[in-house]
Amino acid sequence: MTEIIVSSTNTIPGKEIKEIVGLVKGSTVRARNIGRDIGAGFKNLIGGEIKTYTEMISQSREEAYNRMVNQAIEKGADAIIGMRFMTSMIMQGASEMLAYGTAVKFKKN
Repeated sequence: MTEIIVSSTNTIPGKEIKEIVGLVKGSTVRARNIGRDIGAGFKNLIGGEIKTYTEMISQSREEAYNRMVNQAIEKGADAIIGMRFMTSMIMQGASEMLAYGTAVKFKKN
């Protein structure tokens, strides 16, 4: 399996960037379901974390991240810099999780 460095910074300590490969991204769109909504409604009455939504967001983030990394590997990148997550509502009850960054290649020592 190919190992790739992913960083939210624009540099990687000890590495010199040789080439910018380009933007890489991964996304997923997830929708709520009635079972989660009923449980969330009860949780709103008493307060606290809505664990089913937390799990859904975590899975969405992981899926988007993996798709971004796979795209960078396909392009032959050594790392992704400036990595960010973004979310947006697609329609009522459905949202997109987007992971994006700049794929780069390092100078070989």
